[in-house]
Amino acid sequence: MTPTILFYIIIGILITSFCFDTFINSLNAKRFSDPIPKKLSDVYDKEAYHKSQTYSQTRYRFSKISGGFGFVVTLAFFLFDGFAWVDSFSRSYFENPITVALLFFGIIWLANELIGIPFSYYNTFVIEDAFGFNKTNITTFVTDKLKGWGITILFGGSVLAGLVWFYEISGPLFWLYAWGLITMISILINRFYAQLIVPLFNKQKPLEDGALRQAIEVYSKQVGFTLDNIFVIDGSKRSTKANAYFSGFGKQKRITLYDTLIEKLTVEEIVAVLAHEVGHYKKKHILSNLFLSTAQTGIMLFLLSLCVNMPLLSGALHVSIPSFHVGLIAFVILYTPLSQITGLGMNYLSRKYEYQADAYAKSTYAAEPLVSALKKLSKTSLSNLTPHPLYVKWHYSHPTLLQRIEKMDAKES
Repeated sequence: MTPTILFYIIIGILITSFCFDTFINSLNAKRFSDPIPKKLSDVYDKEAYHKSQTYSQTRYRFSKISGGFGFVVTLAFFLFDGFAWVDSFSRSYFENPITVALLFFGIIWLANELIGIPFSYYNTFVIEDAFGFNKTNITTFVTDKLKGWGITILFGGSVLAGLVWFYEISGPLFWLYAWGLITMISILINRFYAQLIVPLFNKQKPLEDGALRQAIEVYSKQVGFTLDNIFVIDGSKRSTKANAYFSGFGKQKRITLYDTLIEKLTVEEIVAVLAHEVGHYKKKHILSNLFLSTAQTGIMLFLLSLCVNMPLLSGALHVSIPSFHVGLIAFVILYTPLSQITGLGMNYLSRKYEYQADAYAKSTYAAEPLVSALKKLSKTSLSNLTPHPLYVKWHYSHPTLLQRIEKMDAKES
């Protein structure tokens, strides 16, 4: 195979991926005006349903513009030898492979971030604001960006430097060392995310004594789940949308409730949502996902080690000097079909885990308040209740609201 042929294969993958995404997005958009399923008829009244349809259509039109623009820029960067230019520019300042790679990816990353700012701004301050979701101000928007960039530079730069360093000192076996590094970082982030990352963006405080905390403690004791760390996060600082999540493991495990969730749901409904999250822990879904993602990373790094040193990869991007960082770019594109297949599998497994967590909440607490909570959360976020099945398989990590309710109902009959 010649570099030219491989270049056209890469372009073909980019175009095929974009066209397929456009196709399933259009299929999904055709379902926006479908009638609400009978079991969900109490989620929206006529006015609210019209608002949810408008919201879905607005986001779809915006995604077509932003996605199309991003695709054109990406394609132009490939066609007009953008990688060769950035590589040459980076080498004009540094000789060390690590610093060359850091500058190379830093330029591409920063350009991508700057291009995305207007779209992010429009989504936050125009679309989300128009539908009553946005609570972010300009100061928060800017500081979030700067903090996000700092985290990316710190962690992303460290991982990239480690990858290149391992490659330089160990050659083909670099993937084992890189796998160990990435696994260690993943475990640390999973364990300490709430203590290290979240405080940079949000304030957290322990849930105050009262009816809700008492109800949670009664339930936790009932199912034998030690839970001393129950926190409330100021999600209302940025959006009216509500959420809850489980993080950490061992002594660091904690439940975090958005203040918007506490505002919108009853005590029983919040405990039902909590029971669902406990179900994920009891069923070892968190550890399972960590194991699977770690295994996938190992496989990807092994495949990368087999071909990253080939001059063919760098040559396909019209870079004359073979290097790890340029080979990595080509490999990531070539790996896209396989990553999409594994993504489908992970989404399927995630939806299966959601059913299991729902069943756990139902058996240890009750189905009715969980169903009620899910309906309220769907209504307040103007969720699309009739997504296309192919779109669900491709993009959804959770079953649809209708699927979850039908699954819980089926077990009752």
